[in-house]
Amino acid sequence: MSVRAFFVAALLTLGAVASAEAPRVAIIIDDLGYHHANGKRAIGLPGQVTYSFLPGAPRARSLAEQAHARGRDVLLHLPLQAAAGQGGREPSEIHIDMSRERLGDVLGQALDSVPHAIGINSHRGSLLTRHPGHMQWLMEEISTYGSLFFIDSFTHHDSVALQVAEETGVPAMRRNVFLDPDPSPETVAREFERMKRLARQRGQVIAIGHPYPATLELLERELPRLAEEGIELVPVSDLLALPEAGGERVEPVIHSAL
Repeated sequence: MSVRAFFVAALLTLGAVASAEAPRVAIIIDDLGYHHANGKRAIGLPGQVTYSFLPGAPRARSLAEQAHARGRDVLLHLPLQAAAGQGGREPSEIHIDMSRERLGDVLGQALDSVPHAIGINSHRGSLLTRHPGHMQWLMEEISTYGSLFFIDSFTHHDSVALQVAEETGVPAMRRNVFLDPDPSPETVAREFERMKRLARQRGQVIAIGHPYPATLELLERELPRLAEEGIELVPVSDLLALPEAGGERVEPVIHSAL
């Protein structure tokens, strides 16, 4: 082998190693299905963004079809009961006084309303995710669908969702960053930078955002730059094949009405 060929091969090898070790970020856009214009704009975001749709929302089915047609991961954004004083019940909500049979029926109906869903992430849930019994029921029901996974949106420090999912054999991870705990441009920019910092520290991160104008504007501008910064944007399903991101526990930023 010539000296030139040797150095070309070495550079290619180093490039492959660098690519394999690039920090990975999955971004989930939640709460889709009610507002058509914002939903369409979200689905048009560049790169492998993941989209999560509220069950029974009037535009959830058509928007989920569009996201799937673009080759994006589609999730069911399943409402779980929030703590008292944090908003009323929502359609298809799993709540604490529900029987096991009723829970299974509601989950099935919710999944039917979001075509192409390959996983579930929780909507609200600051009460239900702290109850091992009901989370056990939920994970056992999810496991009957075969390949579904669960993403804990992690709206309460004492959530047991991840632990119960692991005990039940449901592939699961939890959210590390909320991009927009309030929808101001300053907050979104700050949390986006935090997401990148954590990704570099931990190797992989899950961030959740919403179809707010400030969030969509920042993502439209910044997502194409991630690769230039050495960060890979991946579907959330790609992260389920790896161990959960390590490092210290990331405390949740709590939304109102979660």
